[in-house]
Order: sequence, then structure tokens, then C-alpha cells
Amino acid sequence: MADELIIEPGQTEKHYWRDLWHYRELFYILSWRDIKVRYKQTVIGAVWSILRPLLTMIIFTFIFGRIAGMQKDTSEPYALVVLAGMLPWQFFATALAESGNSLILNSNLVSKVYFPRMIIPASSVITSLVDFAISFVILVAIMIIYMYTPSLNIIALPVFILMGFLAAFGVGLFITALNVKYRDFRYIIPFIVQFGLFISPVGWTSDRISDQWRAIYSINPMVGVIDGFRWCILGYPLYVPGFLVSLGVTFLFLVIGIRYFRKTEKSFADNI
Repeated sequence: MADELIIEPGQTEKHYWRDLWHYRELFYILSWRDIKVRYKQTVIGAVWSILRPLLTMIIFTFIFGRIAGMQKDTSEPYALVVLAGMLPWQFFATALAESGNSLILNSNLVSKVYFPRMIIPASSVITSLVDFAISFVILVAIMIIYMYTPSLNIIALPVFILMGFLAAFGVGLFITALNVKYRDFRYIIPFIVQFGLFISPVGWTSDRISDQWRAIYSINPMVGVIDGFRWCILGYPLYVPGFLVSLGVTFLFLVIGIRYFRKTEKSFADNI
């Protein structure tokens, strides 16, 4: 007797999260493909993941440390202060840019085959996480050069890496869904990344913000992530109220991103 295929309405919605696990192999394939494509036909390959934050660190250290004189306010090497802020920010910025355009770049796949579309932006964020892991080599090298021993708080670093991942994933889901319907957003994404760099404490520390405004400033979720990195690596005091605000905003963006992505996912194949 031949097998029967029974199509029931609403099953896609009911089993969506189970399907994410069922299609995990596609997730691995897309992530590995993105990693290979990123450095395909480049002369120095993955070294770009080290060179970009290194050059940015040198520029920021010179501008904020030497010219603005901020290195006088810290006993730690200012290069480490900048790098502890640069690494999580660059991960967030790269993940946001890659995930925001991921559905458009995979339009042929989206329009022809069924699978949970959330796999595509998720694989882009994972690819950026690989870049972050490579870039982390710079931080270790700078510590060795300065003979600097990190704080014992470094054992909590994975918590803030996860927080940065969730922030990038939540915002990325929202933007990539908007980008499918409104293609103008592909021009807005670089502006968001550039603007975010200036309002995030990358080249300077957030304790320069007065206490009455610091919690409000922490509405930027990357403030909590960057402050957490500096707390883990350099032992800087962690402003707990600000961290809780950033954590709350991170989960808020994550919920909004997932809900909006799921709401518009059915129309992706038609709009793309």
C-alpha cells in the first residue's frame, strides 16, 4: 500500500520550532558556505578578521587616547580599553549588516524551497561569531605584549557574548524582514551601523556619562555588552542598573524581531 501524504492546515505554524531543528543541517551548510564565500579570492583570507579591528583600534587609541587625552584616566593600557569595546561592537555591526541582507542575497533559495526562513539570518550571525573568535586573537596578543593579566571576571565573558548575539539576532530579524518588503532598508543599514558606532562606548568608557543619564544611555543594548566585556577583561566596575536596562532592551528587540519576522515570513517568497 502506497504511503499517504496528508496536508493539514496550520501544521507549518504548529511545528515551526520543531522544523528549525529538523533543518539544522541546512543551517550548518549555509553557515559554512558564508564563511568560505566571505574570504574567497582574497589574498590574505581570514587575516582580514584580525586586520580590521587592529587598524580601528590603532586609530581610536590615537584619537581618544592621545589627542583627547583619555588614556590619562585609566591605569590599564588604553589599547586594551578600546579593543574590549571594539570586538563586541564589530561583531554586532557585522552580524547586523550580514543578517539584514541575508534573505535578499538568498532570494532563489527562499522562493523555491520550504524551510524555516529564520535559518538564513541565524546562519549569518553565526558566521559573524566566527569572525569574532578570530579577532579575539588580537586581544590575547595585546595582553601578552603588555603582560596584562585579565580579571577573574573573564569566566563570565560567554554571558556577554551571548547577550551580544541575541542583540544582533533580534535586531537583524526585524531589519531583514523589513528589507524584504521595503528595499530602501539596505541603504539604511550602513547608516545604523555607522551611527551606532558613535553612540556606543567603543573608543571611550560609559562612566563618562553622568549617573542621571547613564540608565537612559543604556537603552542602547551594546552599552551593556561593551561594559560587560570591560568588566570581564579589565575589571572595570559594572553599572548594574544600566546593564539590566540593556539586557531588558535586548530581550525586547529579540521578541519584537521574532514576532515581526514570523508575521511577515509567509509573504517573503512573493515579495522577494
